[in-house]
Amino acid sequence: MNRRISLGLAALVLFLITSLCPAATQRWTADQANDWYKNQPWLVGSNFIPSTAINELEMWQADTFDLPTIDKELGWAERLGFNTVRVFLHNLPWKQDAVGFVDRIDQFLRVADTHHIKVMFVLFDACWDPYPKLGKQHEPRQGVHNSGWVQAPGREYLEDRSRWGELEAYAGGVVRRFKDDPRIVAWDVFNEPDNTNDSSYGKEEPKNKPAIVQQLLKEVFQWCRYADPSQPLTSGVWRGTWGDPQKLSPMERLQLGESDVISFHCYAKLPTMKEAVENLRRYNRPLFCTEYMARPMGSTFETILPFLKEQKVAAYNWGFVAGKTNTIYPWDSWQHSYETEPQVWFHDIFRADGTPYSPQEVQTIKAITGKGQT
Repeated sequence: MNRRISLGLAALVLFLITSLCPAATQRWTADQANDWYKNQPWLVGSNFIPSTAINELEMWQADTFDLPTIDKELGWAERLGFNTVRVFLHNLPWKQDAVGFVDRIDQFLRVADTHHIKVMFVLFDACWDPYPKLGKQHEPRQGVHNSGWVQAPGREYLEDRSRWGELEAYAGGVVRRFKDDPRIVAWDVFNEPDNTNDSSYGKEEPKNKPAIVQQLLKEVFQWCRYADPSQPLTSGVWRGTWGDPQKLSPMERLQLGESDVISFHCYAKLPTMKEAVENLRRYNRPLFCTEYMARPMGSTFETILPFLKEQKVAAYNWGFVAGKTNTIYPWDSWQHSYETEPQVWFHDIFRADGTPYSPQEVQTIKAITGKGQT
């Protein structure tokens, strides 16, 4: 049989299988979530993309899927004592070739498993460029933080609800395929859904983006629950410390009300991190800090990680190996790019050759994770 026809039939079979949805399951109860979390180790790791990829598309497209680099860099994570990574997927590789995309996800999981690392996958993301395109990705802009990261889905999907069926096929298909996979620790269904990227692409965003995405997020939670995963679902709140429940935004109410485990972002100093954790404890569910660590802002491994360990809050710092994402540079590099490497890195732990930005910092991380001098 012609290979193209064979792959097309395989994709059709996969789509039909993933379209046979049972009734949606309910959000986990607090008891279910806490019982599940009791059986987890303290989850500590990083947001991860290989240094050779500028964005999710370059990471996952067949021509640029770099498994040797992924294997090497996850080995560095294992030696730090990291046991989990948070990784962004994208709907366009599914649209292009669902079977191939799922196979690459499985390859990634196999490599992560050899390093004793469990994965939290992010299905959708509202950050940075609203016009993602398949194919060759542009080169990084010198000195600009995340100069090539792309949203999932892009603006064209947000503004055309008739295309949401494609998003349902992607989200439901991926979750259903891996719904009982022990290598996956959780599903982060939408990263910073109401982020309007005011300091970068704000003028190119839909004027009513938060309202559109709020409706989409409701759908995404439902699509994922139809898949009936054994892993928890979450979407992280990311602004403030959420002290007054009466002042939560509609998006925050939705995120906190639908998540099986509560996730959040905090790039602030330790007192603010403590305040956020204390406030989110009111929901009586496991807590996941899925983004932290921005050295110039006072969010460092030395100050934040011991507290998160003490509280058994799952901890994922942003940035692992300095590479094409340029996240050693700060957010304000969109206003004035940097010609040379900053003296204090914003994110990331290692250079592309495996040399640590700060050997002392690496030893601190190892001491906290129990790796010591190994």
